[in-house]
Amino acid sequence: MLEDPLLLARLQFALTAATHYTFVALTLGLAPYILVTQLVATLRGDRDRMRSVRFWGGLYLVNYGMGVLSGLVMELQLALNWSGLHEMFGYTFAAPLALETMTAFFVESTFLGLWIFGWDRMGRWAHLFCFFVVTATAYSSAWWVLVSNGFLRRPVGFEMVGGEAHLTDPGALLANPASVLAFGHVVTGAMLLGALVIGAVSAYHLCRGHDPYGTFRRGIRFCAVLMCVMPMVVVGFGGAQFSYFDTPPPTSGLTYGTEEAEAMTEAAVGGLAGAMSRTGHVTMVLMWTLMFFMGPVMALVWPFGGLDRWRWFLAPMVVTPVMPYVASVSGWVFRETDRQPWVVTHHLTTADAVTPMPAGAAAVSFSLFTAAFFALGAVTVWLLVRFARMGPDRGPLAERRPEQDEPARPRFTY
Repeated sequence: MLEDPLLLARLQFALTAATHYTFVALTLGLAPYILVTQLVATLRGDRDRMRSVRFWGGLYLVNYGMGVLSGLVMELQLALNWSGLHEMFGYTFAAPLALETMTAFFVESTFLGLWIFGWDRMGRWAHLFCFFVVTATAYSSAWWVLVSNGFLRRPVGFEMVGGEAHLTDPGALLANPASVLAFGHVVTGAMLLGALVIGAVSAYHLCRGHDPYGTFRRGIRFCAVLMCVMPMVVVGFGGAQFSYFDTPPPTSGLTYGTEEAEAMTEAAVGGLAGAMSRTGHVTMVLMWTLMFFMGPVMALVWPFGGLDRWRWFLAPMVVTPVMPYVASVSGWVFRETDRQPWVVTHHLTTADAVTPMPAGAAAVSFSLFTAAFFALGAVTVWLLVRFARMGPDRGPLAERRPEQDEPARPRFTY
């Protein structure tokens, strides 16, 4: 493996993308819950709910920081390790990523900063609007990434001119079914993941009998509602994509002939890519099958007070977020390896897209990035668990005690 630059480049990007997606998925899952909770707190003047917003927002903040960092590194790897992709499809594939960068790293980050530091410095409706923008741009960012990813799977709306792909139909690019269906699948899966994280943290505190503001009672009920509805929606979007997996894309500017393309695809399906694709698919299906049973169980124990008091039920809930995380990463492995040996289906192979580099340089890059991401990921998970265990009275955004407040500072009135 250490002598194959292509394999090392693929593994390096796979680890980066998987790490990045785990944090992005939690961001997408937590944001709507925080937004709705803050809206209700603002309408009702409910200080207890606002404490909940601060608590969940603190977890969101820690998770978001790692998501931004890993996203920057992922785009750096795209530029450095996959120059062949940018040389041929830079005008098509990279255009949505440029919009994603402006959305995530400018608009979203700016309004998140306003939201973080604006608790005591702006009106409550202006403060709520800041997080509305954060939520909207987070989902917009995910959309642009999936527009680019959908193009790789089903390239549309372009023509080849002098060996370069030029965008001719932006509408076809935006309406690409491979992007639209993937967006629905990712968004609903992320909401389910967020619900289980909220449910797991709530179950931990309810087991300890610690819920002074009703934060975790509301959280476990939110988790129960989504677990009864969302798994079917997620699987529906996922199943709808299968009709496009084996559909040949439009043949404008087709780089490889049909026979050559079929031979390369058969070789990939029978090799490592095929084995990883099948493993990812089986793992994903197994995780979703287990999650299907959670909703009915939670619905059954709810009327008897089991969501709040039954420790035999609450204790296993603490580890349930493992399932959507594993399902999400396995789904990405299945989606990406199923496309092999192509980077852009039937137009550009993975071997032609990678940047030529010595084996030693590829091995050093892979080792350093893997070690760095493992360390950063471990620290982020430790921080998330640590702040989740602290509860609403402590954490990154927890409201300070009166004796710690600066005098004459305007504050919300509830």
